[in-house]
Amino acid sequence: MRIPRIFIDTELNENSVLALPDSAFQHLCKVLRLKVDHPIRVFNGQLFDGKNGQFNATLCDVEKRSANIRVTSFEALDNESPVQVTIGQTLSRGERMDYAIQKSVEAGVHAIQPLFSERCEVKLQDNRAEKRQQHWQQVAISAAEQCGRGVVPIVHPPIELTEWIEKCNEMLKLTLHHHSAKPIREFGQPANNRVALLIGPEGGLSEKEVQLSEKAGFNAISLGPRVLRTETAPIVALSVINALWGDI
Repeated sequence: MRIPRIFIDTELNENSVLALPDSAFQHLCKVLRLKVDHPIRVFNGQLFDGKNGQFNATLCDVEKRSANIRVTSFEALDNESPVQVTIGQTLSRGERMDYAIQKSVEAGVHAIQPLFSERCEVKLQDNRAEKRQQHWQQVAISAAEQCGRGVVPIVHPPIELTEWIEKCNEMLKLTLHHHSAKPIREFGQPANNRVALLIGPEGGLSEKEVQLSEKAGFNAISLGPRVLRTETAPIVALSVINALWGDI
């Protein structure tokens, strides 16, 4: 039996009953057509008794427009990468940004900071930027649901690249730059397991931005002799980082 897994943005406790949010009700009861007593798993991205995990639950009190769930037991998860990677991802057009966020969550990213850069072709006004950030956060939630994570990485509101590199304080700071001859394996594992990773737009980072990032302590690295698309780069980078220092 397939057991659906959903994110619920509310407090969760063992042996409790709570109402399903409208979106979860539509998905479980209208789309999947689940009935009373069908098992599900729920999580809220928060620690429970200091542990990362999810809750076992069952559907109950299913009505035409609403339903409750009966939360039973907590199940601890141990699938978070020991390396906390924050990606500074320059904005890209259309579904490419969604793809980069979705796959980064699946690959174990800790947080994502969308960035504006010199060659970024995406322009967002304040109200549109807020809507896009909410959309990207939902993409991250859906990816966490699918891949079994109990933690949902935060997708921050977009800011200027120069602002982010100046305030970034991770122990190891890396810039993906295909002109660099230095491979990532030449760097040792950071002492606190925190990494910042700067990824440029479709046209690449400008030389000025590369120089500014170097002054801010970022190290230009290469992931091989081939040029990666902006939406492919975070997946490859996270895979390499987790293979070198994480859980792959």
